[in-house]
Amino acid sequence: MNLGSHAKTTIATLAAAFALGGAGAAAAQSSGPQGLALAQQQNCMSCHSVSRTFMGPALRDVAAKYAARPDAQSYLARKITDGSSGVWGPVQMPANTQLSGAQAAALASWVLSLK
Repeated sequence: MNLGSHAKTTIATLAAAFALGGAGAAAAQSSGPQGLALAQQQNCMSCHSVSRTFMGPALRDVAAKYAARPDAQSYLARKITDGSSGVWGPVQMPANTQLSGAQAAALASWVLSLK
């Protein structure tokens, strides 16, 4: 690989990472591409980013806050399906009733893997 093609590859990788939520997106893809794909498919990334606060909290911040809870996965899965308000500020997270229990659990596991 010559220097020119290496630079183009690096720029393309950084651009993709930025588009998916900043520098943490590349790490998020390697720790769970299925989780990221599901989050994108279910529009989680419309309000959340992996590493930056947007309309909702950064998913890494969510992982850090709840990782020590013994029931973290089930707690987050319930928050994902039932929605939440007042925990991270005034913006309410809507209920995601379209998700199956397995999908909510998969999203919760993925979020917790981001810590």
